[in-house]
Amino acid sequence: MAEDELTLTGLRATAHHGVFAHERANGQEFVIDVSVWLDARAAAASDDLARTVNYGVLAEEVVAAVESDPVDLIETVAERIAGVALAHPAVLRTRVTLHKPSAPIAVPFADVSITIERTRE
Repeated sequence: MAEDELTLTGLRATAHHGVFAHERANGQEFVIDVSVWLDARAAAASDDLARTVNYGVLAEEVVAAVESDPVDLIETVAERIAGVALAHPAVLRTRVTLHKPSAPIAVPFADVSITIERTRE
């Protein structure tokens, strides 16, 4: 079976995740990169969107998942995003990188992120 990669890079969502009260109250921007692996041959041969992943729908679902239900950890949010991706029948596995560029860190930094990979069970 072929494993072809479809990637969404730099999705943006404003959410209220974090351990600290000011993160929950004020919210902040999160940036999401999501890759999904699928076998794209049937979709390519038939030119049929139903045989692949509609990346516009996936993008909206990912942003909605990030913006909902505040939690403490970016690890929890990354797992939520992976579940959204794997809910698409064509997706065999996914890689999610969740960036928190405004994380409350006392020293200069460019980014904080977590990357997870999950496979359909």
